[in-house]
Amino acid sequence: MLKLLQRTLDLFAPEPEPATIARPELTSLPDRPHLPAQTLAQALAPATFRHPDASREALLSGVLVGFALKRGKRRTIGFSVGPEGLSVSAPKWVPLAEIDRSVQEKASWILKKLQESRERHSRMESARVDWQDGAAVPFMGGELVLLLDPRQQRSALAAQLIRQPSQDAAAQDVPLEASRQVLQLGLAHNASATQIRDAAQAWLMRHAKQLFEERLNHYAPQLGVSWQRLSLSSAGTRWGSASADGSIRLNWRLIHFKLSVIDYVVVHELSHLRVMDHSPRFWDTVRAIVPDYAELRGQLKDELVPKW
Repeated sequence: MLKLLQRTLDLFAPEPEPATIARPELTSLPDRPHLPAQTLAQALAPATFRHPDASREALLSGVLVGFALKRGKRRTIGFSVGPEGLSVSAPKWVPLAEIDRSVQEKASWILKKLQESRERHSRMESARVDWQDGAAVPFMGGELVLLLDPRQQRSALAAQLIRQPSQDAAAQDVPLEASRQVLQLGLAHNASATQIRDAAQAWLMRHAKQLFEERLNHYAPQLGVSWQRLSLSSAGTRWGSASADGSIRLNWRLIHFKLSVIDYVVVHELSHLRVMDHSPRFWDTVRAIVPDYAELRGQLKDELVPKW
């Protein structure tokens, strides 16, 4: 009976108050920079490379690649990566599933080339010349600053160098091609970007031809060859060429590089007058004159040369 009474009392007894837990005081956090809002879809979206004429897509290691697919008379599937992106060429009879499988198999190569192309495009954009008074143009490993001077418009020397390396540069043994020089152009201050570009390019081409002739005459006797004619080119991917009749073609944009790089190309083409291929004998001929030709050759690929 006593046990039953105790249970009844326990049932209607008030609940004990919970123990008070000490909580740390909240302190204000320092202000943080405001971040732009981002949707979940944007946060989860994969990195993308998309060709303007993309007709097909592939997810390669988490990267979405839209590529241009071209059908033609060929025996194998080919891949090419250019400034616009990935292009895939395939025979007409190859099914899409096999093309997609081939793209997946080449994923590492494709992503590497796409990233390199994107980085190069970004660098090219950052190096684009803004054609105006005071613009800087790469010149023999240094810079050529453009100065517009309308007083020279009727002068026979409408474009000329007016400043050689400073005395400070000479004291520090800075090479001529690495100095900052000024090119005076006989143009009005309101000249258009096209006029400034054309005037600067005309002077650069004249200077390039004069310098190339000097370097050809310097190295030809050392190689025991004789060159007959020099012409300038504007090729996008080729720096020079040589013909068996002694004709030499050199890209005028070499004038942007330092003299040692220019000399390597000159020696390279003159060496072809002795060996008309790229055999070990040819490279031995180049090495005899330019021992560090491999390093200089690499600079032609690594250094950024603006094209306009």
